Order: sequence, then structure tokens, then C-alpha cells
Amino acid sequence: MEHDRYADEYIAGILRETKTIAMVGASPNWNRPSFFVMKYLQGKGFRVIPVNPRAAGQEILGETVYASLADVPVPVDMVDVFRAADAVPGIVDEAIAIGAKVVWMQLGVRHDEAAAKAEAAGIKVVMNRCPKIEYGRHSGELSWGGFDSGIITSRRTRKV
Repeated sequence: MEHDRYADEYIAGILRETKTIAMVGASPNWNRPSFFVMKYLQGKGFRVIPVNPRAAGQEILGETVYASLADVPVPVDMVDVFRAADAVPGIVDEAIAIGAKVVWMQLGVRHDEAAAKAEAAGIKVVMNRCPKIEYGRHSGELSWGGFDSGIITSRRTRKV
């Protein structure tokens, strides 16, 4: 699959079919991007289970933190990766082992070889995207802030 661009239906389909997300690299620190994304996705009805070996046993936003994907006690639809690209191959191996349907790599995270391995195992892959942003884009929320509405623009207005 081409991973430089994704069809809107591909992304929207993943978001529609996903109910449970394991967030690898979730942080208990309220000012980290993973915390914001987790809170947002929970607010949209997703169950987000944090995975972080350094915080295992703690709670983040009401969910117990697990040390690894193998420790998560419920089926996982999506694995959301908030880790550097060099950690992705091991995460993909774990995602395959637990039967995840999607591996989603956050903004700035890309690993083509691991993506190919996941896809060969029947797992859908998204790289260098944020599910929070994509959910907002597909639900129309971004237009509430003036994005893609024509109200806010970086173009200079033409004087008459």
C-alpha cells in the first residue's frame, strides 16, 4: 500500500470500525501529546488502554496502564504508536501476536519495513498521522475552528 497518502474512506473506515485502542507510549503526564490524544479519543467513545512499561500498574484517565500489548486483557482493534520509529518493529510483532486489526503510527513515526510485515499479516497500517486529527477532520469538527471553512485563511484578501 502507498503510505504517503491515504484515501479518506480508508481512514474513515478504520475510525468507524475501531472500538478499543491500545496506546503504546501513553504518558501519565498531562501535558504530553499522548495524554491529550487519549483524553480526546475517550471523549469520542473509544476505549483507550495505555501501554507503557515505566508506568505499568498506574492509571491514566481511569484506565490501568499495562507494560506490554501482551498484558492487555481485552481484544484490541487498533495499536496507536507514540514511540520512535526504531521501536515500531517490536510493536508490530506484538500487534500481530495479539491479533490487532490496525497499527497506527503517530505524526513523525514511519517504518516501511514494519508496515509491510503488518500488512502481510492482514493488519491495516497508517503512518505519520494522528487519529485525533483524522477523527476531527472526518467528523467535521475541524471546520468548527474555521479550518477548511473559508472563514479563516492565510491568503490575503483582495482589495476592491
